[in-house]
Amino acid sequence: MTTLSKSLAAWNLPAFKSIIKQELLSLKSGTLPLEKGTSQGGYVDESNLGATILGTTETPQTITVTAGLFFTEIVICCGCGDDPMPTNAYCELEIVIDKSNANSTFTII
Repeated sequence: MTTLSKSLAAWNLPAFKSIIKQELLSLKSGTLPLEKGTSQGGYVDESNLGATILGTTETPQTITVTAGLFFTEIVICCGCGDDPMPTNAYCELEIVIDKSNANSTFTII
């Protein structure tokens, strides 16, 4: 389980968006389900991952964050002369942070 403890600690602070963005971008490669956000069946190159925070909501138990993620999708066998072909990719991610322990789940939306 991935924990976003710095983000939980920063909840309701002005720096929350920048802190959760930093935590997302520093996660170990493969932690985020970006392969479900590819549009051409390629694989994910996380070397230039970017993120923007689109919105947040709160319940007594959780913080839910919607983030836009920018990454490179490597498309193989496209029949192009420069195969494999890197393409810019984007997907939106729902992050749910449990307020009791900072355990977080990630779902492509």
